[in-house]
Amino acid sequence: MALRDLSLMILVCLTWAAHTIVSKIVVSGMEIPPLFYAAIRYGIVALVTIPWLLPVPRPRWRMVLVGFLMGGGGFALFFIGIKTATPSSSAIVSQLGLPMTALLSVVMLDEKIQWKRGIGIALTFLGGLIVMWNPDERFPISGGLVFILGSAFVASLAAVMMKQIKGVKPLQFQAWVGLASVIPLTFLSAGLESSQFALAEHAGWPFILAVLFSALVVSLVGHTIYYDLIRKYPANFIAPLLIMNPLMTVALGVLITGDRFDLRMLLGTTLALCGILIITLGAAGRKFRPEKP
Repeated sequence: MALRDLSLMILVCLTWAAHTIVSKIVVSGMEIPPLFYAAIRYGIVALVTIPWLLPVPRPRWRMVLVGFLMGGGGFALFFIGIKTATPSSSAIVSQLGLPMTALLSVVMLDEKIQWKRGIGIALTFLGGLIVMWNPDERFPISGGLVFILGSAFVASLAAVMMKQIKGVKPLQFQAWVGLASVIPLTFLSAGLESSQFALAEHAGWPFILAVLFSALVVSLVGHTIYYDLIRKYPANFIAPLLIMNPLMTVALGVLITGDRFDLRMLLGTTLALCGILIITLGAAGRKFRPEKP
């Protein structure tokens, strides 16, 4: 890989890791309602990408459904979960999306899983379960991480369904993600949340900068660069590099939000990331294009 492209891949992973930290600060520190935050984010994405909206990908219903699941649906669950979960644990549990995608591909696309990938899937789920397990709490499975797990599943389902849509360019895909997400999220926020604008006004410029970073830098710049690199290099070469994302998130979580990283987290993280490596290295020649937080 050229040094320039490697630097871009590192930048993308750092951007995604920083977004997890920023999201935690927005919904927990600033107390911005998570559905409102997601609605504003995808409203901006929809406005910026209007020129790339047409022609409408076919089948239209699938594009709308995939756009909502990959965007507003998945990220709404992620923002709800990270309100109480730590960025570090969220980053690791989010990695369960890869084995979920492999399993859904078996069910929905009739793909086969070799024994090496099966071991990787088992290790990833075991590591994720260890991270989610909190023996100090009355309910040992973290509630916030259940929403993160739901977010990973929704994104995985969308990734498998996306394989059945051909010829969608990155910015066109982002346009449909924004359009399909902003309308239902707006209604959900209006019906389930309160004091959204008052809280946003109280947060001031930090919230505005955070949501612009989320919409423009993460959704448009970060994902577009990632899709371009996926087209340029084999997916099995790019995929292992994505492990930088959770590692960077864990490091930033410990440094910025004071995440606790004990022996249980270390064990779960190690098992999960080893499983991810086995899965990605065992999927040589396959193209997998997941959306990141």
